[in-house]
Amino acid sequence: MSDPGFQVIARRWRPRCFDELVGQEHIVRTLRNALTTQRVAHAYLLIGPRGTGKTTTARILAKALNCAGGPKADFSLDDPVCLAIEQGNCLDVVEIDAASNRGIDDAKRIRDECQYAPSNCPFKVFIIDEVHQLSKDAFNALLKTLEEPPPWVKFILATTEAEKILPTITSRCQRLEFHPISEEVIAAQLARIVKADGVTADQFALTAIARLASGGMRDSQSILDQVISFSGKKITEADVLSIYGLASVQQVTDLCQGIATGDGKKVLALCDSFHAEGRDLLRVLADLQIRVRAATLDSVRTGGSSAQLGAPLATEQLVRLLECLQEGEHGIRQGLSPRANFEVTLLKAIEQSRSRSIDLLIKDIAAAAAGLPREPGQKKIRISEVALAPPEPPVPAPAAVAPARVVDVPIEDSGLFEESLPPLDIEAAEVAADRAGLRPDIVFPESSTVGLSVAEVGKTAFPGDADFTDAVKGLPAGLQDKLKSTIGAEFTALRPVPVGKLRRPL
Repeated sequence: MSDPGFQVIARRWRPRCFDELVGQEHIVRTLRNALTTQRVAHAYLLIGPRGTGKTTTARILAKALNCAGGPKADFSLDDPVCLAIEQGNCLDVVEIDAASNRGIDDAKRIRDECQYAPSNCPFKVFIIDEVHQLSKDAFNALLKTLEEPPPWVKFILATTEAEKILPTITSRCQRLEFHPISEEVIAAQLARIVKADGVTADQFALTAIARLASGGMRDSQSILDQVISFSGKKITEADVLSIYGLASVQQVTDLCQGIATGDGKKVLALCDSFHAEGRDLLRVLADLQIRVRAATLDSVRTGGSSAQLGAPLATEQLVRLLECLQEGEHGIRQGLSPRANFEVTLLKAIEQSRSRSIDLLIKDIAAAAAGLPREPGQKKIRISEVALAPPEPPVPAPAAVAPARVVDVPIEDSGLFEESLPPLDIEAAEVAADRAGLRPDIVFPESSTVGLSVAEVGKTAFPGDADFTDAVKGLPAGLQDKLKSTIGAEFTALRPVPVGKLRRPL
């Protein structure tokens, strides 16, 4: 038979004073200063997610107003009035559940009770929980009383859905915003609880519980109660993961690395593990999004790239990756096969992390061109002027004339290439154009490699051929290394191209 005196952790560890309230320091400071300076408002509206301390703060404020020698922020927990408020026996502190008392008659009853002075305390305090549940007529019935209550009346309204409260009500209250409590603060509080209760728990288990709580202290304490019932006096991370279907920190780390490095086999193997272990795929996706978001913020702070996921990724790649994961949530929730949709989402994420936008690629090419060494006496000409000039009648080029050399750039046509690149020194191209009537030609192939092109009369050459070697040596100093380090380009062929034509694949 269970002990009739047992109380769950959430009730036993409910804060009783301002010093015990954790994770809401801005609220504590506001109310403490109000009590110290005797500037307590007649109505407060407490807004925030569930389990963050709204009702608890309302009770603490009621104690501070009605304690012996009050109002004061530091009161004795053994004060008879404070004990009566904790036990719900104080006649001058009225707690109302708006979900059960939401009609106009209930609002009129509150309005009538405000006319009577408190019996034992300095103030009559009305705590209305989930106040957004009141009907519109009930709100309107309280407007006048809420704006100009008797001097002995204080209203404390609490809600999780502030948008449902009438603006006329909100404007009559001081609004206090409760924030979701950080995982670190929740884990630290859970560590104090298990130590006091004689329970052993490793830090990874407490961190996993804090992740599950989603910013709510009460939720974390309820989860801890359940885990203790499952595990007894010793809690491990594996126990928490098996009960709630979470992926371990190492599994999420391996998943991030697999996506960042483009290792599809590793990602699919992890998906199989999640399915075999019964992991909650939506929770795995949420943990993955948290990691990608952190890497995105890190890349913004460090100048455009981050390696937190296991491989360097640019900011725009991380943003596309995060968007892909967010879009995949709907398919996993509503799709006929959550597992298949989860795997497709991750494979799409790999593709998004490896692709690059045309604008960024143009910037990289422009930066590569701007960083090339310049030799004294070279004339600066713009690629747009050379590439887009009208073709001149072809003149057969003598064999001794050096062929015009150009670079194949692996990008799609955006219409911005010519305007984006800075002036370049291309002495060889200008000499060839003047002497042989040829124009340097820019080619945009569909392949991911870079080639060197020659005049129409030449033949295709490959690495190892003398013509290919001479052409590479004739490039401006540093161009080959710059293209390879910037966009990973390699020279693969020396081939003929039509003279005076600009070819771009559609």
